[in-house]
Amino acid sequence: MKKKHYIILASVLLLVLLDQITKQIIVKTMDLGEHFTVIKNFFLINSHRNTGGAWGILTGQMTVFYLITLIAFVLFYYLIKEVDFNKKLVYSIAVTLLIAGAIGNFIDRILFQEVVDFLDFYIFGYDFPIFNVADINLVVGMFLFAFDILMEDVIHAKNKD
Repeated sequence: MKKKHYIILASVLLLVLLDQITKQIIVKTMDLGEHFTVIKNFFLINSHRNTGGAWGILTGQMTVFYLITLIAFVLFYYLIKEVDFNKKLVYSIAVTLLIAGAIGNFIDRILFQEVVDFLDFYIFGYDFPIFNVADINLVVGMFLFAFDILMEDVIHAKNKD
């Protein structure tokens, strides 16, 4: 196994552990629907379960999410080949976060047929959908992945001129 694979494995394990531990704290210490305010009118911890995807789309369609996750894992297999923490740091971090996020929510879907969500924000009066650590990994990973692609395009365009 190459050094990059150990870095990915260790990072993914840590991120998945953080995700699963925070979810278990919520499950063990709070009733479903129970919440408490962390920052008034901005941030709550809210014990919530989601049988769908982001914003509750495809509620109850676990087979669809299993399929999507399996396809993502195949894609991750190919993306890992390009990981290089020395030359492609942003890309490498993005792929690592995406893998960790996918695994974190996949564990919930396999074990409980729902995902434990608990981070609840009100942003400019909008009650943002409740999410978890795995979701953060997925969103930040996608942002970094898109940023890396855009930067590659900019560098490529500059080199053409």
